[in-house]
Formats: sequence, structure tokens, C-alpha cells
Amino acid sequence: MEDFNPENIETVEETVKPSNKKMTIFNFIFIAVVFIGLFIYMVSVDGIDNILELLKNVNYAWVFGGVLCLVIQWICEAIVLHLPIKRMYPEQRFSNSFKVNMVGQLFNNITPFSSGGQPMQAYVFSKSGKRVSDSLSAMAIKFVVTQTALVLFTLIVVIFEFSFFANLMRDFVWIAVAGFAINIIAILLVLLAGFKKRAITIITNPIIRFLGKIHIIKHPDDTIEKLSHSIDNFREQFLIIRSEKKMVLKMFIVAIIQSLAYYSITYMVYRAFGNSGIGFWQIIPVQAFLLLIMTFIPTPGSGLAAEGGFLLLFQSIFQNGTINMSILFWRLYTFYLPIIVGAFAYLKRE
Repeated sequence: MEDFNPENIETVEETVKPSNKKMTIFNFIFIAVVFIGLFIYMVSVDGIDNILELLKNVNYAWVFGGVLCLVIQWICEAIVLHLPIKRMYPEQRFSNSFKVNMVGQLFNNITPFSSGGQPMQAYVFSKSGKRVSDSLSAMAIKFVVTQTALVLFTLIVVIFEFSFFANLMRDFVWIAVAGFAINIIAILLVLLAGFKKRAITIITNPIIRFLGKIHIIKHPDDTIEKLSHSIDNFREQFLIIRSEKKMVLKMFIVAIIQSLAYYSITYMVYRAFGNSGIGFWQIIPVQAFLLLIMTFIPTPGSGLAAEGGFLLLFQSIFQNGTINMSILFWRLYTFYLPIIVGAFAYLKRE
């Protein structure tokens, strides 16, 4: 789940400066350590013989199904980004939008709170002649549509499977409520920027000045000015997009499919290791809940929390001896493969 932050405008050029290479290297090392640690944990708990037996008996039809869901998710996410940017730049090609989306996947996964994806997407878009403010406006519109679809879709599924979900999650309901609340507040803030500039600046300007006083932001006045210009541009584009109801509806439908594809990956992993008894629509709200937990964790890709959360929530659902390998496969789908494909997209961005 990505977090839209208008202040990321300031970091577009900073992100690609050499001074950030050390942090990027550190994040990659952290990711590698988590992967190695997970593998060592699996071997120590399950034993190498059991792991080899699991791999021998895994149902690769379901494994392929997981790959298919992942690709559908990537394509849908790229379409939701492509539609508003093409509205601004009619010559925009989908292949470029797909590459930019995968660059976002890469940097979302290697930076805390998924904070690096949008600045790098805006940077890559700028290389093909698009204004950074236009790109961020398209991403803000994408954020509103995607998160609205995600929240509504999850709520509907939870309502229909409430008994199962409430029983399984009874000790963690407050986290789910907090997660939904944070997503709704974020959506409202972006919408506020599109409708009421003064209201959003009343909120953001004191925060920027405070961050300047504690030396987190170097030039708060410049940041406020740039943010003001970007909000003006976003409002201009937002007004145009609001008239494109058909386009927004298309984005919303594709975003629903994107959410469904992402949540389906966990069910594919569940079935790949011979698990049964829990229905597809019961797995989905639990996976959605895990996604909410991951948004609170500042480590790159929610490392450690994602694995621990999966173990905590799904260990009563998965058969004995399959949960650890399932965690590894799930992270390969949702974390390591997006990094690999995103890295290729970044190298081929020009």
C-alpha cells in the first residue's frame, strides 16, 4: 500500500543524489538479511528434509496461479496510473506507464513507509518531458481512487464474512479499525487539497515549519512555496479530472480488480501447499487485515512485520509444517519479485 505525501515533491531530485546511495545500500542489506534470516529460521524449525519434501509435493498449478495474480495486479496498477497521465499527455504510451509503475514498486519496497516510490516515479516521468507537478497530480488521483476501492472492497468482504473474520481477529480488532481510519483520513486529506487549498495549508504549513525547526526539512519556506504551487497545479488537474467521470469509473473498476488480484495471491499460496477447508472469500479479509498492519511498520517493505504478521494471522489456517514455506512464497510474490522486476524497469527507464 502506497502513501501519498505532497511533501515528496521536495525529495524528487534528492532521491537520486549520491548522498542517498548509502541508505539504499543499507536497505538492500536489510532486505537480504531478512530473507536469509527467514530461510535459516525455516531450516531450523522445519528441517531441510521437510522443506525438500514440501517443494517436491507443491502444486505448481497454484504457484503459477499466484504468478498470474501478481502480473494482473501490476497491469491493473499501471492502468490506473496510465489513465490520468494520458489525459494530461495524450502521447503517453502504456509501456512507459508500466515501467514507471514498476519503478514505483521497486522504491516503495526498499524505502521506509513506501516513501520512495512516488518521487522516483515523478523523476522517471520527468525524463520523458512531463512536469513533476503533473505526475504527482496523476499519482494523487490514482491514490484516491485506489485507496477508496481498496477500503470499500475490503469492507464489503468483511461484512459478508464477518463471523469468521471477527472470530479470527478478535484480539486485533483495534488495529483493523485504526488502519481503516488512517486510510480514510489520507483519502480525505488528498481530496481536501483538490477542493480547499486554504484548509490543507492550515494543516501542512505549521507541520513544515516545525520540521524546519528540528532540522528535518532544510528550507521550510521554500518547501511551503513549492507545496503551494504544486497544490495549485493539482487543483487545476483535479478539476479537469472531476469532469472525466467515465475515466474515474474505469480507474475504480480496474482498482477493484487490482485489489482482488493482490489478495488472491495468499489463497494461491494456501492451496499450493495442499491446504483446504478455508474459502477464498475468508482468506481475503485476513490478508487485507495483514496489509493494514504492514502500513504501520517503518522498515523497508515492512520487513519482519510482514513475515511475523503472516505467521500470527495464518498459522491457525495453514496445515502444520506448511506455514513457513508459505511465508517465503508469499514474500517472493509480493516483495522480492516486484523488487527484481522493478530494478530491471529502472535500468531500462531511459
